[in-house]
Amino acid sequence: MKNLTLLFDMDGTLIDSTNAILESFDAAFKKMGINFPNLDKIPPLIGYPLDIMFVKLGIKADIADEFVKAYKEYYKTVALKKTALTKDAKEAVEKAYEFARLGVVTTKTSLYTKEILAHFGILHLFETIVGREDVKNTKPHPEPVLKALAAIDADNQNAWMIGDTVLDMSAGAAAGIKCAGVLCGYGKEEDLARYTNAILKDTLEAVQYIKSVSCKK
Repeated sequence: MKNLTLLFDMDGTLIDSTNAILESFDAAFKKMGINFPNLDKIPPLIGYPLDIMFVKLGIKADIADEFVKAYKEYYKTVALKKTALTKDAKEAVEKAYEFARLGVVTTKTSLYTKEILAHFGILHLFETIVGREDVKNTKPHPEPVLKALAAIDADNQNAWMIGDTVLDMSAGAAAGIKCAGVLCGYGKEEDLARYTNAILKDTLEAVQYIKSVSCKK
């Protein structure tokens, strides 16, 4: 019986879908009749729910859902072909599966998350996936993390959140679990350091680190 649980973020942690995201934002703005020239503003916001991202980009909250709908219509056409695993992510998940129970906590929908993980041949390694539609409150609120743990009856004293943004770290900390930040995504080291001293180059290094500190004989 595995006593340890590892929860992974998606974008920037397990996958790099930057191109798909940027194209989908561009398509959504164009469909809504807006020319949005500065796509550089988008990557720092990745990790937030789409409606919040649009609001932070200047769209009024009462029409943000229309932009989200336009985004999703385009995203579903490019999600798989414009998404790649982050470096060594598949090896990281396979190694983690050897000593821990695995889950995903993301602001993507569970539907897209499962399709992407299945596409890369690793969906079967995860016992629980909590997406945007599964919770009322998204990261940085602890609800998604707590829901993932509850789904598999996991102990938060023996659980880790692995992610690339302060949203992941804050959610994990608020849920009372340990956190490991990775630098292969969208967050900055100085921001991650506000929540954890465990900051690693990428997801594989994070898994190896967690094993070294949690599975000592």
